Amino acid sequence: MLNFGRARAQSRSNRPLSFGGMDYPDPKKKGSLVGKILLAATLTALCIIMLKQSPTFNSVSVFSLHEPGISHVLVTGGAGYIGSHAALRLLKDGYRVTIVDNLSRGNIGAVKILQGLFPEPGRLQFIYADLGDLKSVNKIFGENAFDAVMHFAAVAYVGESTMDPLKYYHNITSNTLLVVEAMARHDVKTLIYSSTCATYGEPEEMPITEDTPQLPINPYGKAKKMAEDIILDFSKNSDMAVMILRYFNVIGSDPDGRLGEAPRPELREHGRISGACFDAARGIMPGLKVKGTDYKTHDGTCIRDYIDVTDLVDAHVKALEKATPGKVGIYNVGTGKGRSVKEFVEACKKATGVDIKVDYLPRRPGDYAEVYSDPTKIRLELNWTARYTDLQESLQVAWKWQKSHRNGYGSSPLTMAS
Repeated sequence: MLNFGRARAQSRSNRPLSFGGMDYPDPKKKGSLVGKILLAATLTALCIIMLKQSPTFNSVSVFSLHEPGISHVLVTGGAGYIGSHAALRLLKDGYRVTIVDNLSRGNIGAVKILQGLFPEPGRLQFIYADLGDLKSVNKIFGENAFDAVMHFAAVAYVGESTMDPLKYYHNITSNTLLVVEAMARHDVKTLIYSSTCATYGEPEEMPITEDTPQLPINPYGKAKKMAEDIILDFSKNSDMAVMILRYFNVIGSDPDGRLGEAPRPELREHGRISGACFDAARGIMPGLKVKGTDYKTHDGTCIRDYIDVTDLVDAHVKALEKATPGKVGIYNVGTGKGRSVKEFVEACKKATGVDIKVDYLPRRPGDYAEVYSDPTKIRLELNWTARYTDLQESLQVAWKWQKSHRNGYGSSPLTMAS
């Protein structure tokens, strides 16, 4: 509280003379006051000089502004296998990109490659954050001006999902809810959602169309379907443009050899068959374990639709270009052709030039016998068709990266965080 009373601590004879109700200052005190003012002014000037030397003092981050002619895309999980390839394509096409990743499955090395390729200010930024942290999500959306979100971030191993289902519901379903809520709160108008054919389960008829009933049989597929349901329910009363891409088994890598797939060593047991084949070919593992030889297929092994990652990210970009406010598009992204695991292994042997030892084991929990797509809808509506459909060629491209990156990207989340 301000005190407007005047204390009479000094005698009247020692008080400054008063003229017209104004006190005449004591010369000694005036010198002291001037010194204090000069000191404060000097310190203030020094602070201003130091602030002006900071690169952020005179300019607002371009990532926080909407700029005409520039589309800013948030790529969640952009340090991962598919997300990093998507970020590369977006950057090549002139988009501004923000990658958000907690590096639990992604690689900071992939981000560094992208930063080296696109060092210009305002092209790419990386944010280390967990999308399960509400405070972090709100901060990211509050400090950046996004035009669209490509939501890749997710744990994505069928076998692991059966062992740790709650992890999958948290990471996929709950995190997607937080992202969509943040988009709505901050008026981000376009969502491209990375979904999966696992939402269909094991359909009675092949090929799978977008109208095939979704009856997932493992927690991974169930979690993805729940996330889809959240998005679809929200979209009914929103003008958000939504594209949901359900894709099949991803293989391959960047044709120019800049990016590849480098899963965590501890996850090899749950990883993609291509990674398992390459590990066996490089001698990291003693051989390849094929799980399940008694399925009702022509050779007893599972049949899958293998889509090259370059084709996959092309589908995402076309979906982004065609996204329409207030509309929802749902598309299968595949080649339309199924290949058995045994056929895949033979193609991998030819691609690597190694006679890989194969051990046949019982089925893996949560797997299904045969899944391949009907890509007619995406061809007609988005003008997209898979181009890299030679299985052996896609594996050769990926194998070239694997051979030149024997330690993956050679980095870890701890390296980045330090």
